[in-house]
Amino acid sequence: MATRVTTALTVGMAVMCVSGLAAAPSNSDLEVVRFDPAAAPPGGRTVVHAFVANRGPERTGSPFTVVVRLPSGFTAQGPYFPEDCRAEARGRLVRCSFGPGLARMRTATALVPVRVDADVPPGTKAEGHVQVVSVDDRDPRNDRMPFTLSVDC
Repeated sequence: MATRVTTALTVGMAVMCVSGLAAAPSNSDLEVVRFDPAAAPPGGRTVVHAFVANRGPERTGSPFTVVVRLPSGFTAQGPYFPEDCRAEARGRLVRCSFGPGLARMRTATALVPVRVDADVPPGTKAEGHVQVVSVDDRDPRNDRMPFTLSVDC
């Protein structure tokens, strides 16, 4: 009898330890806040500030990813912040990972330097997008926001 109780307790504790390894998603609402980058000339550079806020009510319990999509004529060129950001699709898409723990009413920002192609004419305005992706997020309506890239002389 004592052996069965000890075995049951050991198995129960092992299950608790294993199930405690992955945190449950939090009740948080990540929101992309719009920031338009400064204008840049053809062949010049600007920086996309991919700004995300946690509207709460809880701290994020899971990692999240910020995705920056650039229109034709614009190419992401590192270095990026955070350093683990990775460009894909010939520099037209950048993914940046953030760990769990973003507190309620706090923000996270990815900085993505962007080069304007030399053949983009002055006066051009083009739309890109910032999106946040997280299993914690409970309101997808504010997870994506456009920004405008402007080309000046």
